[in-house]
Amino acid sequence: MQPTKLFVRLFVKSTVWLAIMVFLLFFPAGNWHWVQAWAFLAIFAGGSIAFSAWLWHRDPDLLAARLGPLLQRGQPLWDRIFLVAFVFLWCGWLVLMALDAQAWHTSDMPPLLNMIGGLLVIAGFTATLLVFRENSFAAPVIRVQIERKQRVIDTGPYALVRHPMYSAALLYIVGMPLLLGSWYGFLFAPVMIAGIAQRAVFEERLLKRDLPGYGDYLTRVRYRLVPGVW
Repeated sequence: MQPTKLFVRLFVKSTVWLAIMVFLLFFPAGNWHWVQAWAFLAIFAGGSIAFSAWLWHRDPDLLAARLGPLLQRGQPLWDRIFLVAFVFLWCGWLVLMALDAQAWHTSDMPPLLNMIGGLLVIAGFTATLLVFRENSFAAPVIRVQIERKQRVIDTGPYALVRHPMYSAALLYIVGMPLLLGSWYGFLFAPVMIAGIAQRAVFEERLLKRDLPGYGDYLTRVRYRLVPGVW
């Protein structure tokens, strides 16, 4: 993809997604002085800018892949359904946490937990960066990228767990409701985690069938998301 076109797509997609999150958090909250939400958005925006700048210089092909559409040719139907459902769940989750923490005032979370949540979100961004550094094929859509000559990655975090990107997502999912101060959001987190775990299982089946060498990788790396657990 040409650099100008890539930059325009990056700017538009990042701006639109950030605007959507601002709306989903502050409109139901009814409070533009919600400090925890501004902290979350600052971390998200800062992490996104850092990712984009790093990928722009180091791996523009991966950046282009991550900016691609969520529904693509060669993508299995179950992944199309998962991604659409997950986007709606994610948006609804943000609204729930805004209502819980600000509009309903049903959660009373100590500031220390807000800080721990913020650190977990930052840790999630850091872990994701390690994945990007190791795997140039870490696109959001599940399919074998034949046009990019995809191969099995078994170094770095992939030597510890099969799906380190999903492991990083666990940090986000646990950290976000803590940072935003929502116990309802925290209780809903297992639903998000269960969905990611199921996607990991389906992804392994596809890659074992279609990606040469992935079956051997499954025998070498035992755990999917958390070393010593699963």
